Amino acid sequence: SSVSYAVQNLESELGVRLFSLQGRKAVLTEQGKQLYARAQVLVEDADRIEQAARQMAQTGLSEIGIAMDAIFPDWVMLEVMAKFNQRYPDVRVQLWETVLGGTDEALIEKRVNLAVSSNIPTGFLGKQLMRVRFVAVAHPDHVLHGFSDGSLDWSELKKHRQLVVRDTGIKYKRDARTWLRAEQRWTVSHIRTAIRAVCMGEGFGWYPEVIIREDLEQGLLKPLPLKEGLERFADLHLVYADGDSVPALVKEFADMLVLAVEQHRCCANQE
Repeated sequence: SSVSYAVQNLESELGVRLFSLQGRKAVLTEQGKQLYARAQVLVEDADRIEQAARQMAQTGLSEIGIAMDAIFPDWVMLEVMAKFNQRYPDVRVQLWETVLGGTDEALIEKRVNLAVSSNIPTGFLGKQLMRVRFVAVAHPDHVLHGFSDGSLDWSELKKHRQLVVRDTGIKYKRDARTWLRAEQRWTVSHIRTAIRAVCMGEGFGWYPEVIIREDLEQGLLKPLPLKEGLERFADLHLVYADGDSVPALVKEFADMLVLAVEQHRCCANQE
């Protein structure tokens, strides 16, 4: 009787008949079915809000920010982000793709909680994550490949266009990873753009082997026959924005990233 009374009150408030009697059974009317479907969505939304509130209470964060130097393999980062959000679906992740001083700047200005950086700024704590091997390359048809192996020197290299990536830092710029700084130079904002230009035969450059591996295998790029300086190395570090009190959620994301790099050991390019 209490259920029947509640249903009658609900139908009265809504002005819609929700149930009809069929023998001794009450079944949903067509209007009742439509409202029930909408009600289910509202209940699921309410459950998600409660779950998000519980996660915020446990972790203290509703969003984490990550700065990623462009030389880090992006597919590894995306894999970690996907696994992290399976575990914490209501925690947003802000990914900043940075170059050189831009990574320092994101840490110093506290725009991120964690950074994958080729530099540990003064006053910050970090640990080595992986070593990246850079290779000097150009399209196979580029004139620079007309030299015999080991005969191409830097004086000749300077006569040709170099594709470099712009430092995303504004206040904190670092002068690195250009290595040659040829007078003929295109400077772009993303490493993928620079690599694409070199694949099109527009110049040469040093790029992470792990990122250009497919282009090398497909014959779009070829290592230059340099006398010296064909390869270079850069160490990437995990750096916390607040090393004294790292939030548990940030530490968990960092641990997942370390594990992913270990699982993709082929990406590390250790000497």
